[in-house]
Amino acid sequence: MQKRFHIWVSGKVQGVFFRAHTVEVAERLGLSGWVRNLPDGRVEIVAEGEEIHLRQLLDWCRQGPPRARVDRVEWREVPATGEFSGFSERW
Repeated sequence: MQKRFHIWVSGKVQGVFFRAHTVEVAERLGLSGWVRNLPDGRVEIVAEGEEIHLRQLLDWCRQGPPRARVDRVEWREVPATGEFSGFSERW
């Protein structure tokens, strides 16, 4: 059963390739959706897939890529729509 997680990551998460790494991790986990930087300095992620893989993405978000410093991860589960065909960066 497909699920959707909406995730917000705070800390030093912009300018450290967080989005690019998120795409790599999400694709490896077979997830679809997108990631983007927010004007307030956070990264926003919308991901759909199997719950076990969404939770693995969530665990990765708590650490992030090597140059990141994650201070906080907020998330909520929302209804999946199946609208995505892959995982991409948004601007």
